[in-house]
Amino acid sequence: MDLASMPLKMLQLIVQKKIGEKMADEKHNELTAIVIGATGAVGSDLVKQLRDDNSFKNVEVFARRNIYFDHPKFHVHVIDFEHSETWKNKVRGDVFFSCLGTTIKQAGSEESQWKIDHDYQLEFAKAAYENGVKKYILISSVGADSASRIFYLKMKGTLEENVKKLGIPSVTILQPPGLIRKNSDRFGEKLLINVLQFANSLGLFRDQKPMKTELVAAAMINIAKSNFEGQKTISAQDILDYAQ
Repeated sequence: MDLASMPLKMLQLIVQKKIGEKMADEKHNELTAIVIGATGAVGSDLVKQLRDDNSFKNVEVFARRNIYFDHPKFHVHVIDFEHSETWKNKVRGDVFFSCLGTTIKQAGSEESQWKIDHDYQLEFAKAAYENGVKKYILISSVGADSASRIFYLKMKGTLEENVKKLGIPSVTILQPPGLIRKNSDRFGEKLLINVLQFANSLGLFRDQKPMKTELVAAAMINIAKSNFEGQKTISAQDILDYAQ
């Protein structure tokens, strides 16, 4: 059937659909991203990919020190995480990427690590919710469990539970296995990656196969551009399905 012979009502429906698709595409290309943890392993790959993705017109980066990005879409906010009253009203956008994290060695104690990995991230999630941010994407850890006896997994699991309670319309939690970081100087981490890769070569622990950080970042961006609403947790190798 050609256009000339189509009933008027059918033509109207086609036009409405095309207009709707065009409006959706335009809206899709005007996203504002919020990022904490932009200098970390996954965070640094994430901001590189956000720079090259035309779906994002603005990237609001919050950090403890100034970070230089040679691109006009980036806006860096140097903040003191301890004083949320000075920055919480600035946490505005369409999707919040939470990539903040440290180690006990870097933090100095379990208490300090909890403050960074749990408290700071939760405060930002609260600010995002209060300012109407609709999507929240968190990098957690495989095995995260608030009831775990392992400090790190307990911390990550507690954060997961607390952000789910906030009421953000779309919450996605990624639990990657061992991460292959560029230029990593973490001896224990590199040793674990080597052990896992050897075990993988023997057909063991396939679900815990180490994953490149850029793949995790790609999965985060694809999720951000999806229409998902609700809460979901994506663990281990399932993350690769979202990185394509």
